Parts: sequence; structure tokens; C-alpha cells
Amino acid sequence: MAIKPATTINEVISALDQIILESEKDKDPAGYFAALYRKVTIKVKEGIAAGFFDDGPRMEQLDVFFANRYLVAYQANRRKDPITESWQKAFSISGQYWPIVLQHLLMGMNAHINLDLGIAAVEVSKGKNLFDLENDFDRINEILSSLVHEVEGNLSAVWPALKFVLKWTGEIDDYLVDFSMKLARDGAWAFARKLSEVPAEEKTTMIALRDMKVAAKVNVILKPGFVAKIALRIIRLTERGSVVEKIRKLNS
Repeated sequence: MAIKPATTINEVISALDQIILESEKDKDPAGYFAALYRKVTIKVKEGIAAGFFDDGPRMEQLDVFFANRYLVAYQANRRKDPITESWQKAFSISGQYWPIVLQHLLMGMNAHINLDLGIAAVEVSKGKNLFDLENDFDRINEILSSLVHEVEGNLSAVWPALKFVLKWTGEIDDYLVDFSMKLARDGAWAFARKLSEVPAEEKTTMIALRDMKVAAKVNVILKPGFVAKIALRIIRLTERGSVVEKIRKLNS
């Protein structure tokens, strides 16, 4: 079944549910990121309802613009249509054995936050002052950050080797810090500011250049150095459960 672009936050959640079901059916690790993203979207929806954001309707618009970047990329990848290089690299590891769950999540976060979030921020601010969005932009990333730490904790509980290795080597800690949500958030906002300042005819070129830069970051995720590589392989060999079981644990 085709994944349609969303128009509301509820439609985003429904589309993510569909991706999770498809991933479970196909035993596709792409479902790991979809499960994390579903948690994020539900938290954003709850935040809007609770008045957590300055402008709830605008935040729903941002969430929808942002999510559609992922939903369109996911659907295009299944059709084997061209997609951004950042997303192509993220989806390309689904058939590989060695990436651990956390690496799958980081690959999705890299493409979606470092590239897509800035584009969505500019899109929702068309004809308006981008800086009016800054407070809510920071708040949505507080939600992202809290959930990433929650997921890391859950993974450590499920796969004890992860917790052991994180304590054993500072190199892994640096590896995770390099892709912390704070750095991703700051980079996304800086990109949004630059993108908002260029003429419309230059935006496509700027996005393409940003895509190349973000895609190059995957080497840090997948090839973090000899010591980190050995540590990650230990984690992978001790991960428990099938792809489907891991998706369900992340989605619980």
C-alpha cells in the first residue's frame, strides 16, 4: 500500500504505523527509525494539546512538513526512485548485517534532522519571520533529545553489552556525542537561517550542497575507527531478538 503525504499530525502517525507494519512484514530494519519517529510524533502531538509550544497550529504544520520529507523519501526508495543522498545512504544499510540498532537510528536522524528539519522550518515560515519559530524549534528538539536518551537507555537494558562498552571506551562516547541531538539541532537551525536568506532560485542548489555534506557524515556513523568498530561488532553479536522483536521493543 502506498504511503501518502500527510496533511495532519494524526495522518503522520497513521503513515508511521503503516511503515512499521510493512517493516515487520518484510523484516526490514528501516522500521527501527519509524518506531522512534512515531514516539517523537506522539510526544509532539501531546505537547501541542498541552500548550507546550508558542503556536500549536504552526507546530503541527512544521511537524507535517518535516514528516513528509521522510514519508516521501521512504515511498520513493521503495519504488527505487531518486531520493536525496542522505536518505539513500540511510536506507541502504537495511540489508546489511553489521550495523547495530543505534547505528540505524543515527543514520535516519542524520538525514532527517541535519537535512530535512531546516528545510521544513523555512517552508513553514514562508512569508513570515523565521526567527518567530526559534523558541518552538528549540522545544521540539528538547522532545527529540529526551526520547533519544530514553531509547539509548532501553537499548542498554535489552542488550547489556551496549552499556558495558559505553563505559569501557570513551571513543564510543565521542562517537555518540558527535551525533547528539543538540549538535544536530544547532546545525539544522543554522542551515535554516542560511536557506531563508537566499533567493528562491538558489535554494535548490543550497539544499543539494547541504545534502552532500550531510551524506558524508555517515562515515562517522558506520566507520568510527578501529576500537569503536570492534566494540560495535561486540554489541551486534550480543543483540537479542529478531528484527521484528527489536522494532516492537522500540515501538513499545
